[in-house]
Amino acid sequence: MKLIFATNNQHKVAELQSLLAHQLKIITLKQAGIDIDIPEPHQTIKENAAEKALTIYRLTKTSCFGEDTGLEVRALNNEPGVKSARYAGEEKSFQKNIDKLLTNLLHFENRQAQFRTVICLVLDDKTHFFEGICKGKIIEEQRGAKGFGYDSVFVPEGSEKTFAEMDITEKNIFSHRAKAVMGLVAFLNNIKQNTQY
Repeated sequence: MKLIFATNNQHKVAELQSLLAHQLKIITLKQAGIDIDIPEPHQTIKENAAEKALTIYRLTKTSCFGEDTGLEVRALNNEPGVKSARYAGEEKSFQKNIDKLLTNLLHFENRQAQFRTVICLVLDDKTHFFEGICKGKIIEEQRGAKGFGYDSVFVPEGSEKTFAEMDITEKNIFSHRAKAVMGLVAFLNNIKQNTQY
């Protein structure tokens, strides 16, 4: 089965391709000949995931999925949340976002946080949602050079490493995105037995 992945984030594409190599063919926006910046206008991760998937579905009439991810920090009332990519401004600078996060956490002892991913699949004009959560904590200084976003300051429960210190295979053991993808795959495998897909 082939699905268009409604994202321009090549880091996310690489993560999903590592998870789905033998189960699903992902078509990137570039491969589909689509060059647009998909809006993220909503106040929830779920709504933004749906916006991405439905935008591409309307353009292509092809089955597709979109995802949105937010970092939710307990001491900051679950900020940056839905604004994670633009926490420090519209330029979506990973480093500026991290700097703002660490500054805002300076006087807090509680550094518990979680990543939340929601995937929206559009299949035959119907939407389906899958969620993945990874709990952990925000450390005081960046560690590691892999990954993207907030990976260098997030340590998942069950590990001493930040996501940025892990390769993709190790990160996928803990990853919020991997958990959401597994829900997507289970759903597709289930319907594949009873349809032409």
